[in-house]
Amino acid sequence: MILLSDPRVAAVPSRDDGDPLLDLRDVAELRLDGRAADPDGAYARLRAEVVSRLVDAQRKLPDGLRLLVVEGYRPYAAQQAIFSRYQDELRRLHPSWSARRLLVETSKFVSPVEVAPHSTGGAVDLTLCTADGVEVDMGTPIDATPVESDDACFTGARNIPAGAGENRRLLIDALSAVGLVNYPTEWWHWSYGDRYWALMTGAPHAPYGPVSS
Repeated sequence: MILLSDPRVAAVPSRDDGDPLLDLRDVAELRLDGRAADPDGAYARLRAEVVSRLVDAQRKLPDGLRLLVVEGYRPYAAQQAIFSRYQDELRRLHPSWSARRLLVETSKFVSPVEVAPHSTGGAVDLTLCTADGVEVDMGTPIDATPVESDDACFTGARNIPAGAGENRRLLIDALSAVGLVNYPTEWWHWSYGDRYWALMTGAPHAPYGPVSS
């Protein structure tokens, strides 16, 4: 399992290709949830190519199921705040951990800011819902931490109900088919064009770099 704290991720070159951010509130084909809404509407923005691929992925789902997007772009300051808060929580729980261990464990839930996929506009947190917007069982809520879920938040976790596992498989199949890459400690986190995506797909460079908010 390659984590975002792995030096190989930061070593991937990044050359932004200028793909614009689109506002999902203007994209009728995709359903947007408001739980991560921020005053500036950053949560609703994604790179145009990612939006196109999500629309394609939704067409691959069985009848009656839809993607439910929770969060897209995340500004640097917001990413830093989430990282610091979770790292501080782990430091309190495990005061004997080394700085390296603390970084690795923190990165299982939130990316270090220097390589954060969400800050490129290429990453999306999402789940599945019915046509009426009712979320289906995915085994854990979005943003469940490894600590609180006993690692059930890991995409390949086996300590979840069979139905939730099947729902995860449907999500994996649809998103993988359109070229998105999953972060294996978070079943809900998928990306395209960032450094992690480039490393996992063997691309020579990441076409998306950090976006200034």
